[in-house]
Amino acid sequence: MEINTICVCGAGTMGSGIAQVAAQSGFYTLLYDLNPEMLDKAKAGIERSLQKSVEREKISVEEKQQALERISFTSDLQTCLADLFIEAVVEKLPVKISLFNQLAELNHSECIFASNTSSLSITEIANGVIQPSRVIGLHFFNPAPLMKLVEIVTTPHTVPGLAEIMVKLTQRMGKTPVVCKDSPGFIVNRVARPYYIESLRLIEEEKTNFKQLDQLLEATGFKMGPFKLMDLIGNDINYAVSCSVYEQMHQPERLRPSYVQKQKVEEGKLGQKAGIGYYEYR
Repeated sequence: MEINTICVCGAGTMGSGIAQVAAQSGFYTLLYDLNPEMLDKAKAGIERSLQKSVEREKISVEEKQQALERISFTSDLQTCLADLFIEAVVEKLPVKISLFNQLAELNHSECIFASNTSSLSITEIANGVIQPSRVIGLHFFNPAPLMKLVEIVTTPHTVPGLAEIMVKLTQRMGKTPVVCKDSPGFIVNRVARPYYIESLRLIEEEKTNFKQLDQLLEATGFKMGPFKLMDLIGNDINYAVSCSVYEQMHQPERLRPSYVQKQKVEEGKLGQKAGIGYYEYR
């Protein structure tokens, strides 16, 4: 099928970033969120991001304006009519399933429902949706306008050919797609767990401090140390992924989530978006 219109649901950091990518790639884009204040914040953030690209001479002023003209912002679900829906809402299975089912009632039978979840099972989402064959994972990484990799996650229900449609779509967006079957943490988050958890273990055992560990790992070639990266992703999101992978993998000790990160979440020290995490950003 041909995709002309993309609706991104959820105007947080990931949702607004994905909407920007879609609009810059030539798609008419809807950004939906129940909260009008989130939409205002997202609109301002997208404008700032595009302006930075202009200043860095990555895009022209005309390209910036064209991208902005392709995005519409709405808090009315009834106006969400599209060929592809990408949800980036709260990481709660019932919320995602309910959203897709509401959208299925409003839209044509061929529309695609993609989840940007980083921790939940795409198969479980599909199991609860009216048209499970049209559900697929489309996992972007933060910040979506800059990060090239996108995981395309299939389920046993996924209709043949849908993954290839998503491959071509993400390539048009300038991304590097990787297709995988649904499994705990998909590829990247499963591989990355030891990077975070072993680093947190060293803090638990008081073998070093987070600044020194970041410096050591960056000196060996990692672009960002684990604590800087957790602050960028959001400690709440990173901790939720750790808990999800731990449970889905039947609680192996090597993947046990850290109480250090749990404490950060409980204190509201979520990272850059909160102004404080392991580092201060105020």
